[in-house]
Amino acid sequence: MTQNQFGETHQNMHTGAVPPQMNHGGHELFDVHETLSGTIAALNQAMLLRPHVKDPELLDILDRQYRFTLDEYNITVECFKTGKDPSHPTGSYKMKQGNDFVYGMKQSQPKKPIQNANEINDEIISGFLLGSAKAAASMKTMTALEATNPVVRRVLADSVPNCIEMAYELSIYQNKHHYYQVPQLAQQDMQALLNAFASSVGQPGMPNNTVQ
Repeated sequence: MTQNQFGETHQNMHTGAVPPQMNHGGHELFDVHETLSGTIAALNQAMLLRPHVKDPELLDILDRQYRFTLDEYNITVECFKTGKDPSHPTGSYKMKQGNDFVYGMKQSQPKKPIQNANEINDEIISGFLLGSAKAAASMKTMTALEATNPVVRRVLADSVPNCIEMAYELSIYQNKHHYYQVPQLAQQDMQALLNAFASSVGQPGMPNNTVQ
């Protein structure tokens, strides 16, 4: 009987014991393939966009996020192929920026598609990077929910907060430059929504469903 690193055994009802490298369900295989392909696309996109970045701050964000994402990609591939713990745990991405958003809308020109590649700028580049981080957070969450291998599941799940942190860092960068504007509701409406829920106090009486 084959055991994984947790001492648990896995069996296929038709073929018997399942070795660690084969401890994957069908949904997991397809979803991890899509996740890894998406990660490669995001890394390739960042590499193509890098020469067009003008703001040193955005370049620093791109480089730090690229290095971190590449490391996560490598350990995901490693545990996916072996079914075992990767050579090192998933790290925790730390952004350099504060978390202060400027609320309110500032008049700006309506957005529209660019007509040629020469129009690319830091707003467009940071938008691409933000879109990639958001897509990765969604895809990795969905893939983790389908993963049967416990190590792959954990590596993917641990990566989701990092994708969220990267997206947050990019949205703060965009907000500071008025690329990402954040409107607020009127205070009266906001207060009504904030007070729309109350904490539940005490424990409800649970019926006894014991079968006699």
